[in-house]
Amino acid sequence: MSRYFPASIKSVAPNSVAARAGIVPGDSLLALNGVPLRDVIDVQLSASAPNLSFLIEREGRHKRLFARRRYGEPLGLEFVEELFDAPLRVCRNNCDFCFVAQMAPGLRSPLYVKDDDYRLSFLHGNYISLTNLAPADWERIIEQFLSPLYISVHATAPDVRVGLMHNPRAGEIMAQLRRLVDAGIQIHTQAVLAPGRNDGACLDRTIADLAGLYPGVRSLCVVPVGLTRWHNPALRPFSTAEATATLEQVLLHQGRLRQTLGIGFVYPSDEWFLRSGHAIPSKSDYDDLLPALVENGVGMVRLFVDEWATTRSGLAALGGKKQTWVTGTLFAPLLRDFAQDFQQVTGIVAEVIAVPNHAFGETVTVTGLLSGVDILATLAEADLGEVIVAPDGIFRGPEAQTLDGFSVRVLSEHLGRPIHLWAPPLLGD
Repeated sequence: MSRYFPASIKSVAPNSVAARAGIVPGDSLLALNGVPLRDVIDVQLSASAPNLSFLIEREGRHKRLFARRRYGEPLGLEFVEELFDAPLRVCRNNCDFCFVAQMAPGLRSPLYVKDDDYRLSFLHGNYISLTNLAPADWERIIEQFLSPLYISVHATAPDVRVGLMHNPRAGEIMAQLRRLVDAGIQIHTQAVLAPGRNDGACLDRTIADLAGLYPGVRSLCVVPVGLTRWHNPALRPFSTAEATATLEQVLLHQGRLRQTLGIGFVYPSDEWFLRSGHAIPSKSDYDDLLPALVENGVGMVRLFVDEWATTRSGLAALGGKKQTWVTGTLFAPLLRDFAQDFQQVTGIVAEVIAVPNHAFGETVTVTGLLSGVDILATLAEADLGEVIVAPDGIFRGPEAQTLDGFSVRVLSEHLGRPIHLWAPPLLGD
């Protein structure tokens, strides 16, 4: 690399390495120890040296700054963007169940971007398909040892995966996974299931194929397809009976693999348990993978249950004679049991309000996809307490807004009550 990609600096931590070097917000970092930077991954790797040489751009002029880094000391830089060299790598597939393609109109613009960037998979655990990697991308993943990666497999049968994703490269998934495993890259995988497409015997094959790559492939999360009112008409959601049968199928595999591999390996998302009424697994059933898999809807309920005593104390500290707890329809029945416990212990009434999702369609039942409009409409008809509590997962992005652009402040003003946010796994986000 010889071309510079200016990395605009948003903030500099006081007394950090970067601050000692004289870097200030508004500077652009061009190179570190002589290495041009493509993204924050390059920054992290180059910053590991004890003596650092920064090439920055300030007011149109280049300048070199120097500092010595103490062992384990963070660099202290926050960038405006994490990727410097090129736009986000977007998805080249046309998946039948793509949630972005099912988005309601009029939401925040970032929600319509189909992210499929291996760098964000390494940095944040975003799931990628591997279908858009160029030879240079493969070389970089292996050379810089970008591990772990999170990969959407869906099906290991080539014809099934190609049929789901409508991309002929999708059929190469097993060879691609073996290449990564052979390079020592650890992989977490997911399979989003659509009834009649990649469940049943196809799921059996997917689990067996991926388990055959353990320990390089570390886990497989099994998630039911999420369908909004704008979904592909060829798809449908799982019935309760189908969800129960699929859960039992996965748990049978999990039990067998625990005997052969020493871990469960395949983990159903919480929705299967809540839909079927099956008992929530113990924390040990997740084999020390929590909270790493929580973003995929796996183990969130277990964490909520285990942390309930702490959660209850925090909610009690909010006070009021009555509190209103906002959640989606999926988690509401279980949350009402905890609301009863909360009232018995604290004397504070807690009313759980399940908000139907009219924005996406009532088949979307999770809390994190609730819109501000639906929250307002539902709570406007309720007898609200002095305090409203909602999961912070409803408010996303750098401006902390709902999918349709409502901030906490705006919702509070409309409802005439303070809204207190709690981080997942609180209140079933």
